[in-house]
Amino acid sequence: MTRVLFVVSAADRWTLKDGEVHPSGFWGEELAMPHKIFTEAGWEITIATPGGKIPTLDQLSMSRTAGWPSKLREVASYLESIKAELNSPQSLDEMDPDEFDVVFYPGGHGPMEDLSVDPVSGALLTRVLASGKPLALLCHAPAAAFAATNKDGSWPFTGYQMTGLSNLEEKFNSFGRKAIWLLEDRLRESGADYVKARLPLRPFVVVDRNLYTGQNPPSSERLAERLVADVTAATR
Repeated sequence: MTRVLFVVSAADRWTLKDGEVHPSGFWGEELAMPHKIFTEAGWEITIATPGGKIPTLDQLSMSRTAGWPSKLREVASYLESIKAELNSPQSLDEMDPDEFDVVFYPGGHGPMEDLSVDPVSGALLTRVLASGKPLALLCHAPAAAFAATNKDGSWPFTGYQMTGLSNLEEKFNSFGRKAIWLLEDRLRESGADYVKARLPLRPFVVVDRNLYTGQNPPSSERLAERLVADVTAATR
């Protein structure tokens, strides 16, 4: 059985450059839909957060601006069905990446707040990337990569082609214009080969070696389906 580790932000806020604290957390669709797809594929899922703290659902991800009503209902229903699992996460510092076949990070603004500076998560990312096992970062989750470092101080993701929420997509939110830093900019500055879809808010997935990235919430299903297809093909 394929074992997948879901690393979820424990943040319930995103601090902006003017000091404003914006309520945040994980994005509903980005956790629910991959979890559903992996479960249907027969994968065993373990959810872990920094300190084992219960993750917070970003309520903006369930608002009318976040997607079609039918999709929002599907997401809400699925999150309710795994409520017990979400309310009892493992502590990230107790997770051994060698025990998992895939590591998956859903997004939301939460990772910008905590995982981007979390040394435990950073060490796990460095180790998994070097292992060759599939590592997936969705939407804002590539922010977690900024906490990763090699022993020589270099950035493990340098030269990797990857995507993540674009500057334009971030600025669709009025508060996004007050971000301390923007994900697209910082990925480029750090040494990643950042790419994005021609049009915003369209599904877009990039695979470079064992690194899988999805640009935005609509990429959730495509990213999960690509992982399942590739892992299944590799085990045949």
